[in-house]
Amino acid sequence: MKAKIFLGLLILSISSFTYIACSKDKGLDVRYKETIVVDGITRTYIVRVPFNYHQNDAPLPLVIGMHGVGGSGEQFEKDYDFSKKADESNFIAVYPDGVQKADGLLKIRSWNSGGCCDYAMNQNINDVNFIQTLIEILPQRFRINSRKIYVVGMSNGGMMAYRLATELSHKIAAAASVSGNMMNTPDSSLSGPIPILHIHSKLDTKVPFSGGVGIGEVHFKPVEEGLAYWRNRNNCLSEADSIQKSNYTIQSWKNSDGKIMLQLYLTVDGGHSWPGAMKMRAIGDDPSQAIKANDVIWDFFKNYELP
Repeated sequence: MKAKIFLGLLILSISSFTYIACSKDKGLDVRYKETIVVDGITRTYIVRVPFNYHQNDAPLPLVIGMHGVGGSGEQFEKDYDFSKKADESNFIAVYPDGVQKADGLLKIRSWNSGGCCDYAMNQNINDVNFIQTLIEILPQRFRINSRKIYVVGMSNGGMMAYRLATELSHKIAAAASVSGNMMNTPDSSLSGPIPILHIHSKLDTKVPFSGGVGIGEVHFKPVEEGLAYWRNRNNCLSEADSIQKSNYTIQSWKNSDGKIMLQLYLTVDGGHSWPGAMKMRAIGDDPSQAIKANDVIWDFFKNYELP
C-alpha cells in the first residue's frame, strides 16, 4: 500500500538551526540557493527577489510557495512562472523544498501537512518549524515586511499552507491552496483569524474537490470541511457572495466588518493543475484556462497584513 501511495503521489505535480551554505546563481544577484539545518535535518530553499530589489530600500512582501509531492522549489518556480509575478508585483518569493525520501529510486519530496503525505507525514517531519524558521530568519537578511508574509501551495503544498495557517496565524497574513484540500485536524485550542483562498477544479480526480479516494488510493477530506472550519474561525457571516462566470464560480465569505476572509474559486475546466500555467508534462492534467492562479493569488494576498 505504501509503495502504491508514493508512486501515485509522484504524479501530483525552532528548536535550533545552522546555516550550511548560501550561494548566488552565477551571473545573478536576484536568486539565491540556500541551505539550512532545522531540527537536525538539512533543508534547502530558493530566495528570489524582484529585479528592482536593489534599486530602493523599501521592505517588500514575502510569498512562500510550496510544491506538491514529487516536486521541488525549483519546479514550483519554473512550472508556474511564479518569479515573473514576483517581478511584476514587487514581492520576494521563497521556494522551499520538502524533505526528500531517504530510500527508493525516486526519493520524492513531500510535506507533512498533518494528514498527508508520504515520507514527510510517515516520519512526522516538523515542516511547520522549518517554515517558521524561514519566516523568522529571512527578514534579518532581506528587506521583508514582516506584516506581509503569505503562504501558498500546490496539492500537498496547498495542504501544508492550510496547516501553516492553522498553527502560525500570528506570523502569516494570508494563505492560499491550489488543488490541496485541508487534511490536518486542528487543535481546538488554536484561534486567530487568517484570510484563506482556495482554488480548485471541479474535474480534479487526483485530489477530488468533494473528497474521497484520489491518487495513490489516498482518502481526501472534502474541501467543504476545511471551508467550514475557516468560516467559523474567521467569524464569517453565513451567506456567501457568489459570482457565476461561464467556466468558474467565485464564492466569498465576509466578516461583520465586510472584509473578505474566505474565498473559493471553482473552475469547470482543467484538472489537478495550476490554473493559467502551461502543461509541462504529458502525464499531467491540462491546466484550467478560466483564471490565472498567479494573478488571483496576489490580488487576494495584497489586501491583507498583520496588525
